[in-house]
Amino acid sequence: MTITVLAFIIALFFAMNIGASGAAATMGIAYGSGAVRKRRIALWISGIGVFLGAVIGGGEVVKTIGSGIIPSSILNVNIVVIILGAAAVSLFIANMTGIPLSTSEVTVGSIVGVGVAFQVVFTDKLMLIVVYWLIIPIIAFFLAFLIGQLIKGTERKLKWLKQKKWSRVLIVLVILTGFLEAFSAGMNNVANSVGPLVGAGLLSIGSGTFLGGLFVAIGAICLGSRVIETNGKKITNLNLLQGSAVSGLGAVLVIGASLFGIPVPQTQITTCSIIGIGLSEKGKAIFRKSVIVKLMKVWVVSPVFSLVISYSLVKIFLDFDLYSVSVVLCVFLATLGSVSLMKQAGKPQRKRGQRRDNIKSIVGGRNHEREPAAWRDFS
Repeated sequence: MTITVLAFIIALFFAMNIGASGAAATMGIAYGSGAVRKRRIALWISGIGVFLGAVIGGGEVVKTIGSGIIPSSILNVNIVVIILGAAAVSLFIANMTGIPLSTSEVTVGSIVGVGVAFQVVFTDKLMLIVVYWLIIPIIAFFLAFLIGQLIKGTERKLKWLKQKKWSRVLIVLVILTGFLEAFSAGMNNVANSVGPLVGAGLLSIGSGTFLGGLFVAIGAICLGSRVIETNGKKITNLNLLQGSAVSGLGAVLVIGASLFGIPVPQTQITTCSIIGIGLSEKGKAIFRKSVIVKLMKVWVVSPVFSLVISYSLVKIFLDFDLYSVSVVLCVFLATLGSVSLMKQAGKPQRKRGQRRDNIKSIVGGRNHEREPAAWRDFS
């Protein structure tokens, strides 16, 4: 009984973090473009949208998460706790850094880690999901770029679009598309928190989507401030027409995948759409922003991170294997050691550079033109 209660607590905590990450990001466009000026109102709109999407259309993806990647026969309360715990830890770390992270990636990574530990994974379904992960964000990027170019041309020809009387129409449009994107997030993301519970027979699909949707909405409203700030303000500034295009594009792609029961990285789709619009507006300069580099790193590391955590927990607590645990521990220590060595390798360079600056300051300005070549190349 205690472990079952723990499973529900972790699932609901995970649902709140899903709301703080993916669901909150859906209204980042409306907030960043100025259609919704108050961040709290934007979060409330996303919360309502994600709840309705979960209740109305979240069932198909719940089936995939619950039994489409690994057999439901191996799912029990202990396995559910491991899957949800590993995913929740990965997502919580991302939320604390303010990075919008794909909850689908960390959840699928955790499920695959359990499957690898028991040597039973539906590889065909997994490969299909991974292909969708790769293709849909790329499609979103290029479509957003093309839409951005079309918007630029349209705004040049139709100057009246920038008149004040039309701004109200565009504000309504971007809010509606943002709400639709939040709705699509509910359809796709609620499964990540309640899918394992449904697969283990602890919840029905209907009660799972309702409970999960409720807590995802609470997470978006209460914990989504950092992520909506990142997506809305730190990547690129969008006008109202661009914002509605990005939100509408993301919503259509995610709803389409959800109808087929495919968990897709909605946050990646939204962010890639924003970058595509930014590329059409500002050119290659958009790629030099450090926040995009940070996003890419987290996207690559997170599913692997959650996979390793869930695999290790299975081997430690359920199917103890000293060899496997030792290998994981060694890889972990080797990674930390490599990072430490890389940091130390950079320090001598800075010290030599500092020494050159000290020498130059000592010899003074009158000898600057006669600075030996060896000093100029010292660093």
